[in-house]
Amino acid sequence: MASTAPILALDPAPASASASPPAPARAQGQAQAQGPLSEACGVAINYIASYELNVSDGYLSMVCYFDEDPDAPVYVPFFQDQVEVKKGHARQFIRYLKERKSKVCLPVVKRLDKEYWGTNVQAIVMALELENGLHKLLQDLQNLASQKNETDLLEFLKRFVGKQKRNIKYLEYQHSYQKELESLVKHQADRLNIRRQHSKSSIVVVPKSSYLKIWISI
Repeated sequence: MASTAPILALDPAPASASASPPAPARAQGQAQAQGPLSEACGVAINYIASYELNVSDGYLSMVCYFDEDPDAPVYVPFFQDQVEVKKGHARQFIRYLKERKSKVCLPVVKRLDKEYWGTNVQAIVMALELENGLHKLLQDLQNLASQKNETDLLEFLKRFVGKQKRNIKYLEYQHSYQKELESLVKHQADRLNIRRQHSKSSIVVVPKSSYLKIWISI
């Protein structure tokens, strides 16, 4: 459904990875000093890297869906940005695995089997599902890292968790905005239909059989 003039002030999208300040440089040998990464954490990081690529693919599919729409919703630039941001995150997780001398073996994550994204609200709901899924994986990894006393990994994860919270907050705002916009459009359409029905009911149709009587009376 094409969007119309906004009815709310738009919450600014989170800054992209390219616009955000670079992460503090990790001291040479800092990760290695922690020793080999625990196997459980290594498996979890591999899965997150694969999931990041899957989320990137989902955003790309949604961007292509809205690409030729002249009235594309306001959140499409955010989707475009996240295509590359998620790929960059996957590379960072893979690089971390290599730094910690851990095996890189990305599992296959089921691709989103979806070509039609429906309304603007439905697309936002799908994006929220992807981002919330990623946030849950990061939280689980944080808990695992705490159990395994992986202090370096905990420090590494902080920036990713922070970005996830900002993304989810932005998408939740857009979800509320698009729902209100959709409701307004529906309300306007209903009012227009009522006016049309009222106009049709006010037209008096004179039967043809009455034409002659009217002429004679004149």
